Amino acid sequence: MGRRADARLTGATQAMVIGATGSATEPLARRMARSALAVELSDFGPEVVAKAKLCLIDFLSCAFEAGGHPWSRQAVAAAHPANDGATIIGTSRLASPADAAFANAVMGHGLVREDMHAGSISHHGVVVWPTLLALSEQTVMRGTTLLTAAIIGYEAGARIGRALFNTDLARLYRPTGLVAPLGAALAGSFARGLSEQAAASAVAIAANTSSGLNQWPHGGGSEMYFHPGFAAANALRAIALASSGALASETILEGEAGLFAAYRRQGAPDDIELFAGGEAEIMAVYNKPAPACNFAQTASQAALRVSREIAGTDAIERVIIRAPEAAVRYPGCDAKGPYRNALQAKMSIPFSVAATLARGEIGEENYASLDEPEILRLIATTDLQDDPAFTAAFPARQGAEVAIRLRDGRTIRHSLPDVVAATPQEIRSRFRSAAGRVIGADRAQRLEQAIDGCEQLGDAGLIAASCRLEPPGQILRTAS
Repeated sequence: MGRRADARLTGATQAMVIGATGSATEPLARRMARSALAVELSDFGPEVVAKAKLCLIDFLSCAFEAGGHPWSRQAVAAAHPANDGATIIGTSRLASPADAAFANAVMGHGLVREDMHAGSISHHGVVVWPTLLALSEQTVMRGTTLLTAAIIGYEAGARIGRALFNTDLARLYRPTGLVAPLGAALAGSFARGLSEQAAASAVAIAANTSSGLNQWPHGGGSEMYFHPGFAAANALRAIALASSGALASETILEGEAGLFAAYRRQGAPDDIELFAGGEAEIMAVYNKPAPACNFAQTASQAALRVSREIAGTDAIERVIIRAPEAAVRYPGCDAKGPYRNALQAKMSIPFSVAATLARGEIGEENYASLDEPEILRLIATTDLQDDPAFTAAFPARQGAEVAIRLRDGRTIRHSLPDVVAATPQEIRSRFRSAAGRVIGADRAQRLEQAIDGCEQLGDAGLIAASCRLEPPGQILRTAS
């Protein structure tokens, strides 16, 4: 399933959604809410629905696998227990919905292998899914509603992010923290059946919580892991407030002190149209093959191809990496050390490339040792450059090139026009492995089957409940 696969709405629904946007003088949040609330799952082609299911499987895979990491344990420890609360994935604990969503979002982000939407430089899945899974355990939510709400959440966050972000802004603020709360709030508003006015208020309240500073790559901090946690928890609070009647500024996007004026320092576009041209933004999301920064993915894949043409790295004299300007300028991507933690290494394009060349593979093990002499030597020889052709193609394509100059004067290079995403088979394989280790192979298989048959679920909360170590009662029944 490609990043730009055809994902058009049906003709009738396209006209309905576009027609629902209303007057251009109407506040953007109100128009977006109206468009979102008009959507049904049957409006989307099977490839869109399949992609949503795959993204959920991938999110759960990351959460199961990252459950033992320090930041995951810290998020779980901070959660307040609640007997009638929501599931914290991979544990036997129930917590308040906001706390459960926070912990689940942190775990889903904990490998740095979450799904990616390059156009908004954001990870929407690690905010949308924790929000909806927590909601699904608080009120009965059909499987069709869960999937539709998720597609809406990806859509809204991605469209706002495309319009808001440029490389200058992304150097200062974490895109996921700024736009994903709005998408998740709109997703949850749909799932809860809120009115158009309440949904617009939920988006506006969520926008007031937009945050996430990009100092962590420079200082070696771990706050990056918590950004989606704050976003998901705040989205839930925004939905709860709006459903209780709280009113917020419907001009929160385009107002003189709104999101665009505050962060972009310029006016918002005249319209931010959901499913513009009948295309669903979730189809522009790709699932990472490697546990590293989005911008390190393609360069690492090119380096892997280079590594297959050399017997060892001793003969390498110089490494040249070419990538889009957005990649070169994103905080931490040009870091050449010293590295205080694995996160700094995972953000660094030079480290990712050097480790791939030295080890001849791409995986979590590449970041296990931060002081391996040969990797550090290769990093010292590396020159990271922005390439005009790759820059012009971004974000539709995320190309990169790695060239090595050998001591004998030869040069070996490999160039990729775009990142090679993880295949559905790879995503399912790593889910089965990660989930099987935590909840057992049999339950992992039934969980996967339940997600694949999500449209038949009368109670989508069973998906979240099945992620507990000791789920109560019957799970994964397919109530109609």
